[in-house]
Amino acid sequence: KMASEDITKLAESLAKTKVGGGQLSFKGQSLKLNTAADAEEVIKQIEEFDGLEALRLEGNTVGVEAAKVIAKALEKKSELKRCHWSDMFTGRLRSEIPPALISLGDALIAAGAQLVELDLSDNAFGPDGVRGFEALLKSPACYTLQELKLNNCGMGIGGGKILAAALKECHRKSSAQGKPLALKIFVAGRNRLENDGATALAEAFGIIGTLEEVHMPQNGINHPGITALAQAFAINPLLKVINLNDNTFTEKGAVAMAETLKALRQIEVINFGDCLVRSKGAVAIADAVKEGLHKLKELNLSFCEIKRDAALTVAEAIEDKTELEKLDLNGNCLGEEVCEQLHEILEGFNMASVLGSLRALSLLVDVDLNVEHSQGCVLNFDDEGDEDDDEEEEDEEEEEEEEQQQLKERGVEEQESLTPKKIIDSQASTPVPSPPVDVATFLAFPSPEKLLRLGPKCSVLIAQQVDTSDVEKVVATLLRISSVFKDEAPVKTAVHETTDALMKKAFSSATFNSDAFITNLLVHMGLLKSEEKIKTVPSLYGILMTLNHMVQQDYFPKSLAPVLSAFVTK
Repeated sequence: KMASEDITKLAESLAKTKVGGGQLSFKGQSLKLNTAADAEEVIKQIEEFDGLEALRLEGNTVGVEAAKVIAKALEKKSELKRCHWSDMFTGRLRSEIPPALISLGDALIAAGAQLVELDLSDNAFGPDGVRGFEALLKSPACYTLQELKLNNCGMGIGGGKILAAALKECHRKSSAQGKPLALKIFVAGRNRLENDGATALAEAFGIIGTLEEVHMPQNGINHPGITALAQAFAINPLLKVINLNDNTFTEKGAVAMAETLKALRQIEVINFGDCLVRSKGAVAIADAVKEGLHKLKELNLSFCEIKRDAALTVAEAIEDKTELEKLDLNGNCLGEEVCEQLHEILEGFNMASVLGSLRALSLLVDVDLNVEHSQGCVLNFDDEGDEDDDEEEEDEEEEEEEEQQQLKERGVEEQESLTPKKIIDSQASTPVPSPPVDVATFLAFPSPEKLLRLGPKCSVLIAQQVDTSDVEKVVATLLRISSVFKDEAPVKTAVHETTDALMKKAFSSATFNSDAFITNLLVHMGLLKSEEKIKTVPSLYGILMTLNHMVQQDYFPKSLAPVLSAFVTK
């Protein structure tokens, strides 16, 4: 039995339940529903609610047994249309979530519900969890589905493939009934779908053809997956919003997406921020914008390694976009002079306000810019040498794909999904363990998750393993650490602490050559060209944010600040 204080707390929470417009809400009440007894009051509310159209369970935690009895109550709710079920398994074992989802899904099918919206975001169920609602997606209950939201669920490639197959099956079955699935909004950010998952979903999108919004940020998708999505988007003529923030287009993906944009007439929001479209990709997108997209309200090309001429081309392309509210070109190392030119162009169109707080991305130092440059290197600030850059970009893309293949071979990616029977039979008493991570694994294939999983001693562990007398090794390690930087507290702190431990050790070493370190770093950042062919970092965002932190620390030699500032703020 529940303790009396738990009953009191539950009663108080239920008293706050908002009822109206066919909606019953338990949102954000932090209810801990483990057993059938725990769920009694929730069930009572559901059973007594006539004409239930929307059920909000966000911000609570529902166990397997509680889910079964809630499901039983839902079997009589044929009018249910919207399931707001994000973040409702907090603290649950991963093995508990699929059976709970299966119970709830079966109830909706039994009730004869016709869903319009299904939101399961922020439930870390992995590919197994997708199996948990696979049957629901294929059932008549979802033939009417318009909004599917699966943000931050850890689906991975396997989950993406299962989801895509379920959507295709739903469309096939619903079409046979004369009412094809007409999905409008699809949300699946932060799911590590990568190329294979994105390509599978693209196939489903191409079949559906009714999408209006697609949100798939932070999924580790490279140009093959982006190209597949672009081809699918081209046959979804109602698309208004495309959000692919923080994936890796490169020029190939950006050009493919630009061709698709030329075919779309309803686009209002394009978010390709932190997507590494680079200059040629940005020019291709600018051409698409210039040719059409008269309903465009927002264009985000921030942190994409766009150079001066390309940025100005983008600005010139929006001349007649009267609906435009925001143009984001921040983080492209444009410098103060280019920012002023952008403002001048847009002022000429009476559109300066769309740039908002555009600023030159530079280090937080105020120093004299007159420095002597290292011999054997030339400045690389303009668009000259683009052919060399193209070759380097292609090499980078090939190496990225090779690294992904190595990851698969090493078994780092998620394991194959369990079958539904295995899920239900599973009585695991501990969470599914993550593969172990050591310093070598992190440095070989860096990711924010791996850095955090190294634990609180990650900074010490990495610093201990790096020979700080070797400038090349120090630069390589710094670039790998900074590549996982995100402006989120745990990751940001881990990157800063690890950087501090490494660089404090390096700069305090009598054998460490600081000048050689800066030269080597600038070459790898693509700000200096070496006589040797050196692979540059695919994105400057992480290293610039990390340098911003470094230059403000006591261990950083003040004599190096003018050199850095001269190259980065040019």
